[in-house]
Amino acid sequence: MKVEQLFTGCLAEMAYYIHSNGEAAIIDPLRETEPYIEMAKADGAKIKYVFLTHFHADFVSGQVDLAKKTGATIVFGPNANPNYDIHQGKDGEEFKIGALTLKLLHTPGHTMESSSYLLIDEKGNKPYVFTGDCLFIGDVGRPDLAVKSDLTQEDLAGHLFDSLRNKIMTLPDDIIVYPNHGAGSACGKNMSSETFDTLGNQKKTNYALRADMTKEEFIKEVTTGLKPAPQYFGNNVRMNKGINTSIDEILKRGTTPIDADSFKEMSEQEDILVVDTRSKELYTEEGTVPGAWYIGVEGGFAPWVGALIKDINQKIIFIAEEGREHEVVTRFSRVGYDNVRGYLRGGIHSWLAAGHKVDKIGSISAIKFANKLKEGAKEVLLDVRKESEYQSEHVNGVENFPLDYIHTNFAEIKPDKEYVLHCASGYRSLIAASIFMANGVKNVTDVRGGFKDIKDTGVELTEYVCPTTLL
Repeated sequence: MKVEQLFTGCLAEMAYYIHSNGEAAIIDPLRETEPYIEMAKADGAKIKYVFLTHFHADFVSGQVDLAKKTGATIVFGPNANPNYDIHQGKDGEEFKIGALTLKLLHTPGHTMESSSYLLIDEKGNKPYVFTGDCLFIGDVGRPDLAVKSDLTQEDLAGHLFDSLRNKIMTLPDDIIVYPNHGAGSACGKNMSSETFDTLGNQKKTNYALRADMTKEEFIKEVTTGLKPAPQYFGNNVRMNKGINTSIDEILKRGTTPIDADSFKEMSEQEDILVVDTRSKELYTEEGTVPGAWYIGVEGGFAPWVGALIKDINQKIIFIAEEGREHEVVTRFSRVGYDNVRGYLRGGIHSWLAAGHKVDKIGSISAIKFANKLKEGAKEVLLDVRKESEYQSEHVNGVENFPLDYIHTNFAEIKPDKEYVLHCASGYRSLIAASIFMANGVKNVTDVRGGFKDIKDTGVELTEYVCPTTLL
């Protein structure tokens, strides 16, 4: 028996590979198919099933392509009605994978088709349960993503309470919980950085599994403090219910090399967006194509693409470090941005060799930023972290301008002013700075190392103090 968790950091997503006696199954696959096919090939196994815990909102899953290439059967739980052939499983239905059995447990609440899968080995032991977005480590799935006219988030939360109490919490305490997401995902609000745990420990530490919690308390707890879902979530759900362009076709088109002159001509078209995906260092040192947005592939690439590029059908051309072009297109496709038309052949060096100009974001150290504060900076100083991060602790005299809402709030930005931006470590501030520049702000500077380095300079901070109750 082999059970392998496949963690993708950019999405904080976990897929699973299961193998026994020449048969394999995949749970919640990403868009790309080759990694799973290669794993089965290495084991001399045939992929028999592709199991989905639910229609994912934060990434496009690859079940249709994978089934076409392997002959595997796609399995969803009750209430799933996609536009392709599936086996719609029933609550309690069992599926054989070699000597193993996967038992479907219908666990609605995050969505109504949401299901978990209980693994039973040849001796009848129950070592693992794959909980999808029903139960995370430290949290549970948010109940507001599948709201319909006849179903409120409170209704969904009530279903989730029942699913946890009646289907999950009745399992053995030593069973390993394998969820679909970890810390960093927007599918929950308090997920742990751990990617698995025993159910027994979760009963002790997960707020949502408190033994004496009433249904009313649960509903209030899991529906309080939910931030709006990223705008691309609805698009990804629709894509996961339909048949999409083949990943092979997307990769072939997206990795088309474009010479510098043609790239310049395309970059000047209003309906094409240029995305620079290189490292922070290369981007700031070498400059970029005028009008390009920076979203580095080494950071939280896919979620920021989805959050910031409003049109999922946006035509995109990109700049990448040599050899990473295939990776970039793959990561665009994971969140459904399939209209990538190619990349700058030879990178920014070929652009410069062709005699074209570059835009450069200003960059200063945390120490220089601190000196600006002491001297009374003439620039507008902005912290682009999330509101919750800012409220927890921030630099006195610096306003909050969250990257998450940059398009909504951009009317507040005046092109004739000078701006200095920082985030936590320097990734998000570069993204924001690039969007500022692309929208006509000529003087924008990024603080290298972000808030992490700024704190070390000894600048005056405002910290959130939890209010106390006088007895």
